[in-house]
Amino acid sequence: MHEMGIALEIIEIVRSSIPESVKRPRVERVHLKIGRLSAVVTDSLRFCFEVASEETPLAGAELVVDEIPVEAQCNDCGHRWTIDEPVFVCASCRGGSLTLLSGRELDVHSFQLIDEENDHAH
Repeated sequence: MHEMGIALEIIEIVRSSIPESVKRPRVERVHLKIGRLSAVVTDSLRFCFEVASEETPLAGAELVVDEIPVEAQCNDCGHRWTIDEPVFVCASCRGGSLTLLSGRELDVHSFQLIDEENDHAH
């Protein structure tokens, strides 16, 4: 299950992004952008994140996932479209040479942080 490795990486990215000036950080929410071709099972990722984040500033944080559609551009005619089915042929000229523009993302977009010592959001 590669979702555990992804969850650990998310935790590390967020932890390393917390300013040192925040003495008692608590992360309330982590916003992710995950492409449809990234092969991430969102429910498994949430479970792994919950387990892996115990006893960290991210314990109890909500994972908010924005799914990014698969977008392509035909290298022959330049047509751009969103791929909804597993057919990777240009919808305009039926050419098979295309470039994927999106759909493989796996990004920590943002997170919401509270400094429990000062009890205000960052």
